[in-house]
Amino acid sequence: MRITSPRCPMISASRLFVIACAAAALHFSAGCQYLRQDMADQPKNRPLSPSDFFADGRSERPLVENTVARGSIADDALAVPKDSNAFPLPVNWALLERGEERYNIFCSPCHGLQGDGNGMIAMRGVKRPPTYHQDRLRQSPSGYFYDVITNGFGQMYSYSAQIPPRDRWAIVAYVRALQLSRNAKASELPADLREKLSRGGSSGAAGSDEHKPESGSAKEPAGGSY
Repeated sequence: MRITSPRCPMISASRLFVIACAAAALHFSAGCQYLRQDMADQPKNRPLSPSDFFADGRSERPLVENTVARGSIADDALAVPKDSNAFPLPVNWALLERGEERYNIFCSPCHGLQGDGNGMIAMRGVKRPPTYHQDRLRQSPSGYFYDVITNGFGQMYSYSAQIPPRDRWAIVAYVRALQLSRNAKASELPADLREKLSRGGSSGAAGSDEHKPESGSAKEPAGGSY
């Protein structure tokens, strides 16, 4: 049903509404020049712009002597150079157990429980991280792993806020243990373990529990423990 104005029978109510809106918009836009824009129009200098206020003509002021960039101060007593293989903590069972616990919490979602990059995050479509068991990472110094945990690398962000320095080294120690677990030589094992290994190989005790591969090991399909 069309509703027309009694004075202008050919103009519908909808056209009158559009005209009224346009008139209101013109009215408010005309008054914008009188609005206060102190935050937008405040006097200030753009970065590196010249300035007549200072004698050197620069708006940027020189840094105060002994200024240290945020995040650049070396306040980590356990930090070592990235290319260093030094280990600032004694490696013992307590450190390895702590490293395993922290690794399972913070690292295994991407790197997997065995360090082969088959974590749940990677299995669900995120780019798979490299395996710790490749030659490049097995030969990388311990300082490299500590630096990556501290500062991040690639898609991995920094864990310095979540993992304190001592726990970072615990994780590095556990990663080294994971690497050694797949690349240790039989001659480097303790005598009792060498004897157990030779005894198991000669008897062919395939049904023994101690010789079954652990869940998620390399002999299972990728992601079998998840």
